[in-house]
Amino acid sequence: MNLAVLRLNLAVDHATQERSDLRASNAALQSQLSAALASPRIQAQARHEDGLVPADPSTIRYIDLVP
Repeated sequence: MNLAVLRLNLAVDHATQERSDLRASNAALQSQLSAALASPRIQAQARHEDGLVPADPSTIRYIDLVP
């Protein structure tokens, strides 16, 4: 009887840990999705409200500041 209760407690502990891990994973995925959806929305808003457009990648130059 005690062994069965011990096994059940271990199973419950494992399930609780797995649930916690899944909740953390879901929160991370929700954050990634939110960030991915925000960028196009912000770009569209900048275009429509302020007339901003993305810079042409061929016009970007980098300066080496090390002598």
